[in-house]
Amino acid sequence: QCAAGAFTYLRDHFPHSYSVDMSHQILSLNINLMLGQAQECLLEKSMLDNRKSFLVARISAQVVDYYKEACRALENSETASLLGKIQKDWKKLVQMKIYYFAAVAHLHMGKQAEEQQKFGERVIYFQSALDKLNEAIKLAKARALRQRSLLSLPQGQPETVQEALRFTMDVIGGKYNSAKKDNDFIYHEAVPALDTLQSVKGAPLVKALPVNPTDPAVTGPDIFAKLVPMAAHEASSLYSEEKAKLLRDVMAKIEAKNEVLDQFMDSMQLDPETVDNLDMYNHIPPVLMEKCAALSVRPDTVRSLVQSMQAVLSGVFTDVEASLKEIRDLLEEDEAQERKLQELLGRVPPAPGSPPGLADVSKECSKYLELHEKASFTNTELHRAMNLHLGNLRLLGGPLEQVRAALPTPSLSEDDKQVLQNLKRILAKVQEMRDQRMSLEQQLREMIQKDDITTSLVTTDRSEMKKLFEEQLKKYDQLKVYLEQNLAAQENVLKALTDANVKYAAVRKALAEVEHKWNTTVQTLVASYEAYEDLMKKSQEGKDFYTDLEGKAAKLLERARAACQASEAHRQQLLERELKKQPPPRPTAPKPPLQKKPLD
Repeated sequence: QCAAGAFTYLRDHFPHSYSVDMSHQILSLNINLMLGQAQECLLEKSMLDNRKSFLVARISAQVVDYYKEACRALENSETASLLGKIQKDWKKLVQMKIYYFAAVAHLHMGKQAEEQQKFGERVIYFQSALDKLNEAIKLAKARALRQRSLLSLPQGQPETVQEALRFTMDVIGGKYNSAKKDNDFIYHEAVPALDTLQSVKGAPLVKALPVNPTDPAVTGPDIFAKLVPMAAHEASSLYSEEKAKLLRDVMAKIEAKNEVLDQFMDSMQLDPETVDNLDMYNHIPPVLMEKCAALSVRPDTVRSLVQSMQAVLSGVFTDVEASLKEIRDLLEEDEAQERKLQELLGRVPPAPGSPPGLADVSKECSKYLELHEKASFTNTELHRAMNLHLGNLRLLGGPLEQVRAALPTPSLSEDDKQVLQNLKRILAKVQEMRDQRMSLEQQLREMIQKDDITTSLVTTDRSEMKKLFEEQLKKYDQLKVYLEQNLAAQENVLKALTDANVKYAAVRKALAEVEHKWNTTVQTLVASYEAYEDLMKKSQEGKDFYTDLEGKAAKLLERARAACQASEAHRQQLLERELKKQPPPRPTAPKPPLQKKPLD
């Protein structure tokens, strides 16, 4: 489009007698070739974007119109004599493109007829597209033969064209065969003549963009810009020094004020973005929302945790404790029976030792009791941790309104709110002052950089240079006034900020305390959620531990019972043996019968 604009400018603004390539026909040829290729770009884009078939057909038809105009220019005798041998090759190429894009236009008209279920029209459009494509193929072959005879022309392009034509033939041929077959066997619609259908009107979407030869963006920098007298260069350097001096003076004042402002704001520790953090209390923080969402899809979280803990402490824990207690009772009973036996035997020599199984049972029982005691302490701690987090887990799994209500919120009076609003207003003034200062500084720098009076210096006498500098530097006076006003306002703004900060001290302390409580509450709730998985894991580990210990305690109980029975039997044998060794007791004289007293 830009190229078409340049050719249009040449055609409309310059005489055609300069040279033969400036003739009206040649320039018209170039304009239409450029517009045709620009329209081709839009056609390709519309096809890639799957635009409506009728729109694509109109865009393609306009490509045909542009190339027809180019072809008319090529057929002009003046053009033919100017182009010489390549005129015929160009003409064949343009004609081939005319037929090709006409085929594309009719292909998409056929697609539109298919969308409208006009199956007869679809057949004739696809047939016309096929006919035009065959003409394009003939012209491409003829052009290829001609190019082989012209060694000066680039090679390889005809093969690229042939590939494109073969691909298009596959598409259009397939469409035509399918449409004809469907109409012959299914729809049986009459196929109208092509000239009875409305012709496709082109849609011009491109134009020759206007060009201005005097615009530096088009022509580039002036190649004669540096052709100035040396005296003018020297004067320009002096003027640049005056501008630099002005900038240094202004920047010294700005930097001094900025340093005071930065030190003051650092001492105040007032961040405009966080001085008013009331908005964060109006919603649940994302990290907490994430935990609530995770628990909402697991509504049985608390119940699972409680049941898991109860299964450990109320079930297996109790069974293990009962088994170990019974083992201990059996061992103590056995020891008591052993002591009784020793007391009974008295001076009898010590009997052989009791069965060895009891010692092993006693040793294992002590080990299991120690493990059970440690696990009992762990379970107590686990239970305490569960009770600590249970309420928080119920809260996280409940309605969001309850979670929001559980988070601390600040309670500010109307006076406190007024103090806060006043402080925010003054902080906004401080930021506005900073931004305005930076903007004015940037404007000054840009103005100085663009300030080039070389043209004026060339025509000014050396004696008038100083006066010229003074006149030129006056253009900065307005900006300097604005900057002076900005810098002078800083003192008043900082004084107002100091007063507002004094009133804000109590509100700041209250907000800081609430924020600390709020953060602590959020962290506690998040910690409870994160502790849930750990509690479940430890609960399962405790359950596995006690299940294993229960099995071992049960086996040990059986061994203890068996060992105690064996020990009791052993004691009975010893007792019987010792009793047999003792002599039988001596017989004693019978006591005389009691005499009955006479009855009174």
